[in-house]
Amino acid sequence: MIHFHTPTHAQIRDVDKSLLGVSAPRLVRPYLSLWSDQRSTPLVPLTEIAEDTQVESIVIKDEGQRLSLGSFKALGGAYAVMILFKRILEEHFGEEVSPAQLVSPTARDFASRITFCCATDGNHGKSVAAGARILGCRSVIFVHEGVTESRSEAIGADQVIRVKGNYDVSVKEAERVSKERGWLLVSDTSWEGYEEIPSLVAQGYTILAQETLEQMGMLNIDPPTHVFLQAGVGGFASSVSLHLSEVLGYRNIRTVIVEPDRAACLFASAQAGQLTSFTPTEPTIMAMLECYTPSLVAWRILSASASAFVTVTEDQAKEAMRMLAFRDHPVVSGESGAAGLSGYLAVARDPEARRTLGLDPKSRILLINTEGATDPASYEAIVGLAPNDVLGKTAKYSD
Repeated sequence: MIHFHTPTHAQIRDVDKSLLGVSAPRLVRPYLSLWSDQRSTPLVPLTEIAEDTQVESIVIKDEGQRLSLGSFKALGGAYAVMILFKRILEEHFGEEVSPAQLVSPTARDFASRITFCCATDGNHGKSVAAGARILGCRSVIFVHEGVTESRSEAIGADQVIRVKGNYDVSVKEAERVSKERGWLLVSDTSWEGYEEIPSLVAQGYTILAQETLEQMGMLNIDPPTHVFLQAGVGGFASSVSLHLSEVLGYRNIRTVIVEPDRAACLFASAQAGQLTSFTPTEPTIMAMLECYTPSLVAWRILSASASAFVTVTEDQAKEAMRMLAFRDHPVVSGESGAAGLSGYLAVARDPEARRTLGLDPKSRILLINTEGATDPASYEAIVGLAPNDVLGKTAKYSD
């Protein structure tokens, strides 16, 4: 389904622009430099898909190769953990602390007293755990019963607590226990009274938006006219949408939000004209997007910046995974990672949607592969090849 939406750019708040705008990546980089691998993730042209759908260009940013964690989420949670730890140190020692000092012997001795926690479908928890590990802090991650054992084991936290129910339930449990035990909650979703930390998480994601624009320039590709962004609670989508709009100009790029039809909380909110929850029916294979209540800050931004909200089916996500796998230059994309492409194809195949969103032979499309094969067994069952075997293939996709 496609819901068209009229952006109200003037309603975007200055606080959101200052956190996610042009200068945001410059603020983030010194902290992420504490992580050893700072290479940009690849930007891959999808030339044949562009030709088939009659647009000028399509590129996909492959976040499946981000910081060895396999997801863009590596950028957000770890950064927020570092900022919060910096504030704790400054309050304790009464002096300013530089990013480099966060891993000094003095800081590391203090870090063992601090526990960070969050709820996750997998990827955000990996990032929070990695940030805590870099600093020498402890991490406790809450997962819901829909998170597979493979994804749970890959988080790398000091402790993983499994919660009965869905993602929203695990968020509430993480909040409750963090208050009870004095742990620092680093959630990537926001609610009334809890907005600053999720905004810091989202600020970390602006790195990938800046990298993308730089890489497009190096490839002699003009900036995107349309960006298709998959969403769970919406933190990633709102961050990238706002940053690109601030850099390129709000009228020069259109944002389309893509969600599973089984977890379409932003789609439901857009239809209702206000933040609302989505009533779950059955789980989606797009596990990282299986969220039923939008982030307050994300909805605030996307309700003012998005031109359309699109839902995709399980089969559409699988089709997109296979399209990315069987190409001259394959991209290993998990179920959630391929959702942006499936949303684009849904729009590109709909004549009315093309007209309404201005998709034409001069359009330049940006997609983000938000994750690699976070569950290799599931990936192989859908694609027919293991992730490593896909990377060794050069065959083109054929239906």
